[in-house]
Amino acid sequence: MNLTDEQLDRYARHIVLRDVGGRGQKKLLGAKVLIVGAGGLGSPMLLYLAAAGIGTLGVIDDDAVDLSNLQRQIAHETTDINQAKVISAQASIERLNPDINVIPYQTRLNADNAQGILADYDLIADGTDNFETRFLLNDICFFMRKPLVSGAMLQFDGQISTFKAYEDGNNPCYRCVFPVPPPPEIAQTCGEAGVLGALAGVIGSIQAIEIIKEILNIGDSLSGRLLLYDALSTEFRKIKVSRDPACALCGAEPTILRIPGP
Repeated sequence: MNLTDEQLDRYARHIVLRDVGGRGQKKLLGAKVLIVGAGGLGSPMLLYLAAAGIGTLGVIDDDAVDLSNLQRQIAHETTDINQAKVISAQASIERLNPDINVIPYQTRLNADNAQGILADYDLIADGTDNFETRFLLNDICFFMRKPLVSGAMLQFDGQISTFKAYEDGNNPCYRCVFPVPPPPEIAQTCGEAGVLGALAGVIGSIQAIEIIKEILNIGDSLSGRLLLYDALSTEFRKIKVSRDPACALCGAEPTILRIPGP
């Protein structure tokens, strides 16, 4: 594939980077990334990945734009209120970069549809706000051998990691770090506990960077590391995390033995 004159101009700042170049930009244009969630984390991921030239972006979300979303969900505008988030996000991406093929899925990801949707993508990004979907994505990505770039945030704190436990005997999966979902009574959402709007931009943008790094195979992966950000103290901490030998999914004697689904 040859880059057009317009693409050479659009992606010029990537192309001059030694670790990207024309060859790397072609990889980005050929990549297929699925963003699960078109909200606070999904919005900056989608916009920056579209700007970067990720050729195919899938976005899945069953929600509609609400006025309370606009404090952090920058892919949507006031005129999008009551519209499906995936349709609003698609329009924002297409205005930003018509190069991009956007595939919207106006549905909730679940065990029945996840395998069929994920099969078409090279890499999956978790921008959800519930533990049920996070664990489902982790398990399916493990069995389907797909990198999972995961982000989460609440109030003034955020975290990011990349999970590739299928790759070797040392990389952990999400369950190695968080073995079981917390009880519903303590698993607060952003709607219940609040979240600083701009925090979504920080965490989602780092997720976008990690996705690009994984596609280009450059830099140090966050696999095996958990990056924590405290917005109030403006501190980043990186914690090493190892595979749990007793993990139900990727441990020595797993009890989860197949892809979740019907």
